[in-house]
Amino acid sequence: MAKSLIEELPRIVSEGRREAAQILERLSSGTQIGLQTNELVLPSKDISGLFKGSTPQIPNAFNMAGGDSGWMNRLIYGDNLLAMQALLAGDAQTGLPSLRGKVDLIYIDPPFDSKADYRTKISLPGTDIQQKPTVIEQFAYADTWEEGTISYLKMIYPRLSLMRELLSSSGSLFVHIDWHIGHYMKIILDDIFGKDKFRNEIVWQYSGWNKKLKNSFEKRHDVILYYSLDDEGYKFNSYFEEWESVEEYIKRRKQKPYTDENGRIYVMSDAGNGNRIRRYVDEAIKEGVVVDDVWNLDKLNNSAKENVGYATQKPEALLERIIKASSNEGDLVCDFFGGSGTTAAVAERLGRRWITCDIGKPASLVMRKRFIDQEVKPFLYQSIGDYQKEAFRNNKRYKHVGDLSQVVLGLYGALPFTPEQTNDRNFGYIKGTRTLVMVDSPNRLTTAATIRRAVEAKASLLGGDWEKVVVLGWNFAFDISQAIQKYEASKVEVLVIPPDLLDKLAKKGYKKLIDDKSVRFSSLQYLVAKPLVIKPAGENDEIDIELENYVLLSPDNIPLDEKDKDKLQQVLEQDPLSLIEYWSIDPDYDGVTFRSTWQDYRENMENDNDPLHCVYKTRLRVPHKESRQVCIKAVDVFGFESQVVESV
Repeated sequence: MAKSLIEELPRIVSEGRREAAQILERLSSGTQIGLQTNELVLPSKDISGLFKGSTPQIPNAFNMAGGDSGWMNRLIYGDNLLAMQALLAGDAQTGLPSLRGKVDLIYIDPPFDSKADYRTKISLPGTDIQQKPTVIEQFAYADTWEEGTISYLKMIYPRLSLMRELLSSSGSLFVHIDWHIGHYMKIILDDIFGKDKFRNEIVWQYSGWNKKLKNSFEKRHDVILYYSLDDEGYKFNSYFEEWESVEEYIKRRKQKPYTDENGRIYVMSDAGNGNRIRRYVDEAIKEGVVVDDVWNLDKLNNSAKENVGYATQKPEALLERIIKASSNEGDLVCDFFGGSGTTAAVAERLGRRWITCDIGKPASLVMRKRFIDQEVKPFLYQSIGDYQKEAFRNNKRYKHVGDLSQVVLGLYGALPFTPEQTNDRNFGYIKGTRTLVMVDSPNRLTTAATIRRAVEAKASLLGGDWEKVVVLGWNFAFDISQAIQKYEASKVEVLVIPPDLLDKLAKKGYKKLIDDKSVRFSSLQYLVAKPLVIKPAGENDEIDIELENYVLLSPDNIPLDEKDKDKLQQVLEQDPLSLIEYWSIDPDYDGVTFRSTWQDYRENMENDNDPLHCVYKTRLRVPHKESRQVCIKAVDVFGFESQVVESV
């Protein structure tokens, strides 16, 4: 008989403590995970097709004066467990010291429901399609819910432990949860922070539609568990809320109203020792009422200006209350389940520094556009660097597919090397040729470092003398096309492994896939720009930049249902540029850091009235230079990134 959740808790706690301890031990031993800077974003969205200002001159992108001694806010794409490890270690590339004990406030809104639909609706001209999660997301969600609540608590324990390490001595943690997990989360938090560090169970009560009750009362509240790191010295600012009206004040105070000779409304209040004085209501309602632990705030309205179309988006009023209560201006606020970016957006507006993170590509894209739209201070868009997380090796769900790298090699038509030839199971070869094949892990990004490793293997493995090396990858870094160009002379080919391969293996099995030859590996997507047009304009140059075409992966290699693949194929043939969700330009690209100084995206309605298309042409006015590199980056509706570099 299976153990109950209560019986499993000791094991969950023991394993969670051990995992957190191992992570911290690795950090102290010098084994660190790094952050890769994809983009330095200087918000400047297109409003007329003409960027009229001068491009900011930034000698060193990461010593930029952001108003906080060079501090740069950060949006991180990737697993938050890895992101927190990187923040605890510090980011040498951008001059970020370890943030251990430096974070003032953490708010998280982790997923509640194992049955949630993680698909993303994508609107395209004339049709809508549903995108399934990426391979990295599939692994993360499956790991989170494989054993239901048990898996969820296993996932969250080490993450909460790292959050505790990041918090300053005056810091606080707010965990937003609902009835699915709430009671168990309280036990986990008590274990990590200590029962005495618990401050509040905040009830967020919201309105809803009246329904006929079937078998229980309507569920209309979430819970936010509030903990401090220390017993004393933690930041807390009393929070007052203005009364909605004079009538509301009188109703809640349950006092009889009077009117004086000037028409002002007052009530009689005790002043001590039996004395009663007039208390004028127009003054009293401005003083406000102290907020208690039951918050009556409406959920986000679909027509609200702040709505960015993200399913689990929380209202800014909710985060404003938390941030004002438990941090001060200049403090550092973090959200490691960033979602729609509400925490960071409100932190920015209230003068706080921020870091936000999410493992979902759609979420990361929504946040980047939201921050640009809000015209926040310059921020870094980063991802987890070159890392390996071979989780599938210990994952019983995929034991039936054997060694995954060997399976992919076979489906591509390659043979594995014997253990005597090499102990690296990721390499194979095409029989009868001098073609080397390398398979990357589904739990990592294929980066420039991966390509370099493949080129080095081509030159050295089994004596070298390979004519070509093929890299098969699942998920790709933003600058992969640039890396491919760099190593073009080394004869490297990069192909995409179908994102639904694991599902196909589970349903059909390896032998059937080999027999029916239904697994197709496709080339990467790429962007095409028209030749740049440059015109002198006094001391400046005006550069006309226009997109010409966008070539996407085959629909077979996009995580879609069959009917949506057909819809996508039609869009590819008729309107390929409509697949671009966001594009940006660095008119002075240094070959290292992409400085995004102009952006446009589909929901930007300030330059046209078309929410389903970007503008595809712009003119930048920049200081004159004899030569420069212009880098153009595009992100499509599925989160795939491409860039093209033009020298002038």
